[in-house]
Amino acid sequence: MQTYPSRIILTGIALVCLGGPALAGPIYTVTDLGTLGGTSSSADGISSNGTYVTGQSNNGSATHAFRTTGGAMTDLGTLGGSSTGYAINNSGEVAGYSNGHAFLYNGTTMQDLGTLSGATSLAYGINDSGAVVGYSNFVGGDSHSYHAFLYSGGTMTDLGALGGTSSYAAAINDSGQIAGYITPNSSSTEAFLLSGGTETLLGSLGGSVSSAAAISSNGYVAGSSTLSNGNTHAFLYMGGALIDLGTLGGTTSRAAGVNDTGQVVGESLFSGSGFDGFLYSGGVLVDLNTLIDSSLGIRINNAVGITDNGVIVATGTVGGQTHALLLTPEVASATPEPATFALGGIGALLCGLVKRWANRSSSPAAEGDFRKMGDSLYWRGL
Repeated sequence: MQTYPSRIILTGIALVCLGGPALAGPIYTVTDLGTLGGTSSSADGISSNGTYVTGQSNNGSATHAFRTTGGAMTDLGTLGGSSTGYAINNSGEVAGYSNGHAFLYNGTTMQDLGTLSGATSLAYGINDSGAVVGYSNFVGGDSHSYHAFLYSGGTMTDLGALGGTSSYAAAINDSGQIAGYITPNSSSTEAFLLSGGTETLLGSLGGSVSSAAAISSNGYVAGSSTLSNGNTHAFLYMGGALIDLGTLGGTTSRAAGVNDTGQVVGESLFSGSGFDGFLYSGGVLVDLNTLIDSSLGIRINNAVGITDNGVIVATGTVGGQTHALLLTPEVASATPEPATFALGGIGALLCGLVKRWANRSSSPAAEGDFRKMGDSLYWRGL
């Protein structure tokens, strides 16, 4: 489908006039990334340029970390036992976990990163410089105590407890900003942002538990937090504040990925027992299953990453099996950025023009001016 600049502009105007988007599928093309030969795979990360995906897959006898390149899934091996790739950068380097230790896969070899002198370490984030973050047992702590670490230049650095009893790093961007969470005590956690050596505690949405899962290159943070009633909601941290992203109708949502436009992906309960992948864009939380072709028979259970171009990596059900999936936008106007809804007085002024065009005489030419898809109006004929 060809996309015209005028379509993007008028779609945004129409969304304002209609009071917000009710995005209708299919908007994404779905690519099944397959498996390593077994019956299941799951995605955990995507490079910001959309070239690579990582996660884990059954290969018929064990579960191994994988990396996809050009749609082909490569087995990364293990340090012994199983392995999982959690994050991947634009060079295809993978950070993950295998046989009790964090690893860095450099494109050919899986390197054991060791620990902070404890028994266990896990790597959850990597940036384009190859810096890896995660957490590890440490000297003087018990098996349930962890410190966040930064691995760079061949050295694992203990970031300390960061004001808690334990600390956990989940993501790092190219500026070296790190997001994660601390445990102030045995009954609570709090999300943090570490930037230039300064830690900012992000608070919560009213409850005693919050954690950060992802950070964009411009410092937006996504994660989840409990409310005062005990329910858990996904959040977006931007402009110094937490934004409650709500749910798809259930009691729980969790964010896993964020891009530089403030779009967030994750999972949310849509009923009492099932999770669906979601996209948060322009102030609206949308079930990703409403944005794909329903005839495919695919169910998106969770989404874990999104690029600045809106490409999403997710895990879903395909023919009764769990598979890693790639969702590629079909049209540029399908996932409006927050700026789309900041049209202000200009949008209000142009609403009258939209309505005037829509109410023109019912000549064949006039009827061809607009095509309705769900509740969104797309301009055509230019």
